[in-house]
Amino acid sequence: MKDISIIVPSYNEAESLPHLAEWVDRVMNEHRFSYEVIVVDDGSTDGTWQVVEQLHQQNPAWTGIKFRRNYGKSAALNTGFAAADGDVVVTMDADLQDSPDEVPELYKMIKEDRYDLVSGWKKKRYDSKIAKNIPSKFFNWTTRRMSGIQLHDFNCGLKAYRHDVVKSIEVYGEMHRYIPVIAKWAGFGKIGEKVVQHRKREYGVTKFGMNRFINGYLDLMSIMFMSKFGKQPMHFFGAIGSAAFLFGFIALAVVIIMRLSGQIALTTSVWFYLSMLSLIVGLMLFLAGFLGELICRNSSTRNQYLIEKKL
Repeated sequence: MKDISIIVPSYNEAESLPHLAEWVDRVMNEHRFSYEVIVVDDGSTDGTWQVVEQLHQQNPAWTGIKFRRNYGKSAALNTGFAAADGDVVVTMDADLQDSPDEVPELYKMIKEDRYDLVSGWKKKRYDSKIAKNIPSKFFNWTTRRMSGIQLHDFNCGLKAYRHDVVKSIEVYGEMHRYIPVIAKWAGFGKIGEKVVQHRKREYGVTKFGMNRFINGYLDLMSIMFMSKFGKQPMHFFGAIGSAAFLFGFIALAVVIIMRLSGQIALTTSVWFYLSMLSLIVGLMLFLAGFLGELICRNSSTRNQYLIEKKL
């Protein structure tokens, strides 16, 4: 097993990768780490894969996985996690905004301080304040409140993990923003943070738009639901459904008694229709919980991606 596996999701980063490779190799050699770098080409169209092939020829420590089309960062990370063989796994972006000089300290925090996961915190950022900084702060505040994890920057691409963590978690959709939450849910509770350097982008353009904030909150709702009820959806749907069904049953009984006593007519009573609606909704929610129990997290295709080539 190697000391470090570095996973680099890449989408149209042909210009940045040679500079990143030079930087990573220098840091790894200076600290005498045994290492591998796994570049996951997420369907690039600019020659990124040709650069990966060149890097592999120059240094076999650089390996690659090429997707046939663009699946997104979560897919790239999940595939990289499956391939990683390092005792410590580090993720970083390919755009040179993450500094490889941070890796030795991240490695130390995992190995010596016994953290399960260490997340970078880009305390000083060079992004647009309106487009990125302010929305990111609000997003991180909300995630801290809902998850109970006291991190300042959940979405920082520079993170370090114990080997067991990446082999125990599953990242799909756009859940890469919430890997610390997923790790905590999986039972890895010792999560740390390190202030890291944030650099200006030197090549290309950002691949993320404003829609990531909308999708981010939807994903957060999904994760919080799955963390509490993912294994037992009946506890959520069944509880609400049972309460609605009980309310409807009692309301219907009262309406029938009032009808028999001649106080109301069923066709003109709003309570009759509310009670029937409550009964139907309660039954549907109960059935949803039951079906959820049957199919819960058993999809065999959720994390299948078409891989065109491997080195």
